[in-house]
Amino acid sequence: AGDVLAICGRQGWAAGGLAVLGRGFRSPRVLVEAYRRPQPPYDAGPIAAEAGATAMIDISDGLLAEARHLAEDSGVSVDVTTDAFEIPEPLLAVGQATGADPLTFILGGGDDHALLATFPADAGLPEGWLRIGSVGPAPAEGEPLVTVDGAPYDGPEGWSHF
Repeated sequence: AGDVLAICGRQGWAAGGLAVLGRGFRSPRVLVEAYRRPQPPYDAGPIAAEAGATAMIDISDGLLAEARHLAEDSGVSVDVTTDAFEIPEPLLAVGQATGADPLTFILGGGDDHALLATFPADAGLPEGWLRIGSVGPAPAEGEPLVTVDGAPYDGPEGWSHF
């Protein structure tokens, strides 16, 4: 508790590409290519560890799903701040074309393999990392482990294996 939550790498692009392909289209091509060939920020992991990251996971199943894994395994709660994200134009275009909120691609989409990590609040984030939230104490019984903008989230959180 007290750490900051940060991300490194593209997030939501593969989910946007999957939405495009699911409708039988191939454009925006940059999103389709992001789905077909993810670009994980491999070098950012060791750099984050050296900078003092206290926990880290790749985002293969969805940002909120992976934040839940971090929270469960660490005995904490996590709050994601949506104002931290700048939604890129290709995701805006797909959202408009499909009637989807492009933020759902970012929060619930997987397969980009961006990195999600926690850092001590007083540690500077390494280059390329973006603060997207905070880590709090374990929630009370019945309260969510992961919130979005301080409230429970009722949208898709990502892929569930079970």
